[in-house]
Amino acid sequence: MGRKADGPFDLVIFDLDGVLVDSEPISSRLTAAALSEAGIEISEADVCDRFLGVSTAAMLRALEAEHGCRLPEWFQETLRARILKAFEHELEAVPGVPALLDALALKRCVASSSHPDRIRRSLELVGLLDRLAPHLFSAAMVDQGKPAPDLFLLAAARMAAEPLRCLVVEDSEVGIRAAKAAGMTVFGFTGASHVRPETHAPRLEAAGADAVFTEMTALVALVERGGA
Repeated sequence: MGRKADGPFDLVIFDLDGVLVDSEPISSRLTAAALSEAGIEISEADVCDRFLGVSTAAMLRALEAEHGCRLPEWFQETLRARILKAFEHELEAVPGVPALLDALALKRCVASSSHPDRIRRSLELVGLLDRLAPHLFSAAMVDQGKPAPDLFLLAAARMAAEPLRCLVVEDSEVGIRAAKAAGMTVFGFTGASHVRPETHAPRLEAAGADAVFTEMTALVALVERGGA
């Protein structure tokens, strides 16, 4: 899985959606459709813009409060099943990720707002599971998801790494804020298909990203020089 780093980092913590797998357009499309069926009108673009990096449970709580309604108990599970079914035919790894993981000489893990089953199945479908399992951490394992630091602190503790020696790779503002709250270095990634780098990069920088990059091939060099 990699050796202990001689440089500034001992552990790289990867977000999943929009960092390792190009899943956000699929998820946003199906989430918007399911919500519309349930009487909450929201566009795919708004789902992605407002709730990127947020757990489904937290998103649904926010929308219920906003619209003054209660979604059916089965809604979240049904939505997860629809998304996983679509992933079977549509999901792809973010370009450059397999080669990056093979080249990165560091311990690594995944810390995602997604459900544990979705994390594992997503990685399996794109051929990345063997490179990252069993070190897969979900917001379902902590009391508070992103932007709270809990998930990243859990990942660091389970991986026996000091937060100051951890690097987080994130594509969302809430993920950037969570990593900074955990006392970690965080690089913002803008190379997935749901992102327009020219507009998204400034948002990640404003959220506190220590560096922002678009091509996964650039990450190894960034890690070696600590993002400078």
